[in-house]
Amino acid sequence: MAYTNIDKGSDYFETVTYTGTGSSLSISSLDFTPDLVWIKSRSAATEHVLTDSVRGVTKEISSDDNGAEETVAQGLTAFNSDGFTVGTDGSYNTNSATYVSWSWLGGGTASSNSDGSITSSVSANTTSGFSIVSWTGTGTNPSTIGHGLGTAPSCIILKNIDASGGSGDWYVGHDGIGWTDRLKLNTTAVTAASSTLWNDTAPNSSVFTISSALNFSGDSTIAYCFAEKKGFSKFGSYTGNGNADGPFVYTGMKPSFVMVKGADGISDWGMWDIKRNIFNVSNSIQRANTSDAQVTLSPNNDIDILSNGLKVRSTTGLLNVSGNDYIYMAFAENPFVTSTGIPATAR
Repeated sequence: MAYTNIDKGSDYFETVTYTGTGSSLSISSLDFTPDLVWIKSRSAATEHVLTDSVRGVTKEISSDDNGAEETVAQGLTAFNSDGFTVGTDGSYNTNSATYVSWSWLGGGTASSNSDGSITSSVSANTTSGFSIVSWTGTGTNPSTIGHGLGTAPSCIILKNIDASGGSGDWYVGHDGIGWTDRLKLNTTAVTAASSTLWNDTAPNSSVFTISSALNFSGDSTIAYCFAEKKGFSKFGSYTGNGNADGPFVYTGMKPSFVMVKGADGISDWGMWDIKRNIFNVSNSIQRANTSDAQVTLSPNNDIDILSNGLKVRSTTGLLNVSGNDYIYMAFAENPFVTSTGIPATAR
């Protein structure tokens, strides 16, 4: 049996670093037309900015705050066949500033999905297990939303983009904490009970369930849904040991991108990738919940990215408090073993 049906992770997900020019700039090094682009300045304290093909170009939401969606005319202005174009807004393209972008391939133009009790608009890539889902709240409690993946998501990141009927926080559901709990992407907070979010109900192969806090009547909501795909994506958890010789986390692939959050303790959402961290140890991070510039961590506060997973080298709350649980999401550069039996190599 083939190990994976995705031999090249960059056909579905890719990290790109670039330097701003202060004038319209096309990033043309992707192997696909992205459906979600997440951009952060590495050199300056500016907001994270996320734009997707379902909401449309110039439509911006920020992972580090709970504000409503904004229209930024000089933000991300086009999705192209090999990347995207950004305008002159400082969060995207200040002259001489450095940036990182993370891009995912969805399913292109959204289609109507009536699998749930609320009709959604869905751009889904069932091969890579990623979909973008939007809907308008009805106030009904509980309700179900179709996600289009054909298999149950392991992680859902969701935001009310109007933020008028209640909180605009980014809610995260994840197999690693179970679907009776939730985290918030825009905060350092620990897990909390989610009966008013997921209705204590795990997603299934066609829908996920939302309750009162996620279904304000008339408000628009966007969700990024991720199903685990062997050799390409992994959504799991590990328990810290408080030692610089930290846990080894097997992912079954050579990660291209890793995001980690402490479930039991106050901690940031740390983000690592192989474009900003070319060699081990990987110690240059962005934090999804803050506008801070890129930080180079001190020794014993980092990870190694390996051919089949990651090795924690930290002794701090960000990655490795003894006895505390941490969740992670990871996407592959290459599978550990390709469909033709070729193993990945370490860095």
